Amino acid sequence: MTIAIASDHRGFKIKEEIKRYLEENDIKYKDFGTYSEERMDYPEVATKATKAVQNKECELGILICGTGFGMCLVANKFKGIRCTPCYDEETAKFAKMHNNANILALGAEHLTAHDAIRILRVFLATPFEGGRHSDRLKMIEEIENENMK
Repeated sequence: MTIAIASDHRGFKIKEEIKRYLEENDIKYKDFGTYSEERMDYPEVATKATKAVQNKECELGILICGTGFGMCLVANKFKGIRCTPCYDEETAKFAKMHNNANILALGAEHLTAHDAIRILRVFLATPFEGGRHSDRLKMIEEIENENMK
């Protein structure tokens, strides 16, 4: 598995801690920026990382900004992307289990690096439950096909 990871300047420190965690656990990743705490506009890096997931260059993604919301808004503009902001282990569990989220958005202003890694561990370990949730994802796909031309 390869994970796309990106952050804005506010999420840079947590991104670096997450990368360290991924390396320690032999999880491959591709870093799409930013590469410093210098102010930048998040849509640029969110787009690059999201396209890597959309094009199946990476299986999952992690996007980090101040709240997680801006990155999430950008990611969900791409067909086939199911990005959700998560602030604790339970939201990460249900994002994967019920929604088969393929990108995790984190809010650096609301989480420590330790919290972010705990959330990521749950996100990575939780399988999609399928069943009635698959039917709902098919409905979402139909909405995408109709509205994302």
